[in-house]
Amino acid sequence: MIIIGCDYHPGFQQIAWLDGDSGELQERRLGHREEAEQFYHELSKGGLTVRVGMEASGHARWFERLLNELQFELWIGDAAEIRTKRVRKQKTDRQDAQLLLRLLLEDRFPKIWVPDAENRDLRQLLWHRHRLVQMRTRVMNQLHVVALNEGLRRKKALWRPAGRVELQALSLAPWASRRRQDLLDLLDRLTPKIHELNGKLEQIVERRPVTRQLSTHPGVGPLTALAFELVIGTPERFACAKQIASYVEAGAVGRIQRRSAAAWPHQQTGQRSVALSAGGSSAGHGAERSAMAQPVLSSGHAPWAEDRQSGDGPQAGGRVVLDVAARMGLRTDAATRFARGRARTSPWCAVNHRRNDWVSRSPSPGSSKK
Repeated sequence: MIIIGCDYHPGFQQIAWLDGDSGELQERRLGHREEAEQFYHELSKGGLTVRVGMEASGHARWFERLLNELQFELWIGDAAEIRTKRVRKQKTDRQDAQLLLRLLLEDRFPKIWVPDAENRDLRQLLWHRHRLVQMRTRVMNQLHVVALNEGLRRKKALWRPAGRVELQALSLAPWASRRRQDLLDLLDRLTPKIHELNGKLEQIVERRPVTRQLSTHPGVGPLTALAFELVIGTPERFACAKQIASYVEAGAVGRIQRRSAAAWPHQQTGQRSVALSAGGSSAGHGAERSAMAQPVLSSGHAPWAEDRQSGDGPQAGGRVVLDVAARMGLRTDAATRFARGRARTSPWCAVNHRRNDWVSRSPSPGSSKK
């Protein structure tokens, strides 16, 4: 058996491998893609069992397909967990490959779950539809601006036949008129594509029992149900139901905190967003460790679970994301830290020339440290 530790990069890969029969240890740098394909094809001719271990990273889809065609065993490792096992401060490609090989040999490799080819292909459908909807929204917003500049305010009625007639009847300058026409053409081309993808999505949901059952919940439509099934993948990889809830909630908290940072950029002093790394992300790599690292995510009850911003089901609705963030205490803690920092540098009030009473509005010592 041949065990290979692969430090993968977009342009090359540094490998360190051990031949179990001869005990020979070798290292090599392989360029992508010709040199790497030639090397692994030569290994397959020997008829030996090959196991390759690499960190979770992007731009490696072709490499995974190659190993699958050659019937090699591929282990994807948690990048954050592998980083904690590195002893030396010096970091080189050769040392990374040697570390991966050592973890494989010592049976300490933090292997994570990887979705299959069908799962990844269905995710491309969801991602493609999501991007097209974003493009259409940008086009519609620009057309709204064109109409508002000419005193035409119709909101959603602008996309009805009567509203479109009014929009096209506006007298505009030559280049403004060209812009309006190009945007309308883009809108006419994007809308049918989105409707076609929606139809394909509904057909796929009908063929998947789990997704169809999830769609029966109030506020959960085919899009949300399919995305949930694809992200969760194999439920057996979770130890309990709380880990599944934490896995899903981690993505929600990350989105809420990112939007909170956009709303109050001057107040985000010390907040740590729950951003899932390459070792654990909503794209399919195991994020159990990243999710369980947050105490609020480890609890069984999510305080924002009933406050959905939007949904695709018949009874979807709820509060906006910023209200949920304030309810979680994100804005309050940030504003308090900002106020206390300003109090140390400018103790005198600029309005009535007396000291600011920061004690009354400051949190307790325990909550401030938290």
